[in-house]
Amino acid sequence: MAAEHVGASVELNNGVKMPWLGLGVWQGKPRDGDDVVAAIRHALTIGYQCIDTAAGYENEPGVGKAIRESGLNRENVFITTKLRNSDQGYETTLAAFEESRKKLGVDYIDLYLIHWPNLDKLKETWRAFEKLYKEGLVRAIGVSNFQIRHLEPLFQTANIIPAVNQVEYHPLLTQRTLHDFCMAHNIQLEAWSPLMKGNLSADTIAELAEKYGKTPAQIVLRWDLQNRVVTIPKSVRTARIEENADIFDFQLTDEDMAKVSALNQDYRFTQYPPNY
Repeated sequence: MAAEHVGASVELNNGVKMPWLGLGVWQGKPRDGDDVVAAIRHALTIGYQCIDTAAGYENEPGVGKAIRESGLNRENVFITTKLRNSDQGYETTLAAFEESRKKLGVDYIDLYLIHWPNLDKLKETWRAFEKLYKEGLVRAIGVSNFQIRHLEPLFQTANIIPAVNQVEYHPLLTQRTLHDFCMAHNIQLEAWSPLMKGNLSADTIAELAEKYGKTPAQIVLRWDLQNRVVTIPKSVRTARIEENADIFDFQLTDEDMAKVSALNQDYRFTQYPPNY
């Protein structure tokens, strides 16, 4: 069982603890407005400890505002943000990080990710990431949307192995080979779009929801956690934020886990990373 309560954490490969469940804020509109701030504040109130944003989401100021208004100590909130592709490169990465840090209004960022792979600039971008990590401005560094073909070249020049790989992951896209590869290299897999943009109508998921007295979304999120995948469902709706966190009072059997995994079709709701 991967997690027993909303505040449970996994230990990353550098010893930093990261919550299993977080709140994603992609497409929160207005991007730094009241809905984003209210959603984050409510999530933090009910026990969430991880907020995932990105420079490209253009809502980092709202994230920072919500965390400050929550009254929680900075060390009690795990903040992830990501580098825009247009900012990849050594000096541009350092400047972009500083901009994100100022927008968030924090002294350090818990997890900083390369948002999308760019092999042409990967070496210099990662060198900047390692500098930020060594200077204590970032507690952990990682990547997003990387496939094995992107990770292997990184390993050839990196002094620090990524702590996290955040990818599209859900029952229709289990990415088993990539997941196994990351586990073998002690890289924590993290799921974005875990709820398949609301496409939760599969008969198998509906049957399990009835069996366990849960919603289809809760079945999928529980499946994520039991597969030891950090998960960041996005929402600005209070009821949905609460629903997504109510997944720690039951456990799917091995047989039911296999049923959900069998739904895999290698289907993406977004484009394939190498084509980005």
